[in-house]
Amino acid sequence: MAVTRYEPWGVISQLQQDINRVFGNLNDGETSSATAQWSPAVDVREYSDRFQLLLDVPGVEPKNVEITLDKGVLTVSGNRGEEKWTGRNGAEQPQQQRLERPLGRFYRRFILPDTVDAENVNASGHHGVLEIVIPKQPKAQPRRIEVK
Repeated sequence: MAVTRYEPWGVISQLQQDINRVFGNLNDGETSSATAQWSPAVDVREYSDRFQLLLDVPGVEPKNVEITLDKGVLTVSGNRGEEKWTGRNGAEQPQQQRLERPLGRFYRRFILPDTVDAENVNASGHHGVLEIVIPKQPKAQPRRIEVK
């Protein structure tokens, strides 16, 4: 008689992955791609002189991120690979693990207004957050007109 070890967390994890696969991106259809395996969360802020996008991409190396701006469409894509973790003795493997952070290709696309200054877009990363600053053209900034 064979003894089979029952892993209740494995069943729950598989169920969660199946539900996420079926219902995961219903409200994100305009930015998804057939090749993307996940989509980072993004905060978009507009100021009087610029737009600011903050993308959550922890564990993604800057060399694995590509940002393009073409015909008013900003595209951010990249890849998060599997991290190699070692235990105390250098090669220890976990007995159990639950992985919630997605791996693989990500992709986001944003349609920008004509008022952006495409030549001066800047991107930087800090603590797993990618910041993209898109300045507005000077003519697009609001101007106060004094009544005489």
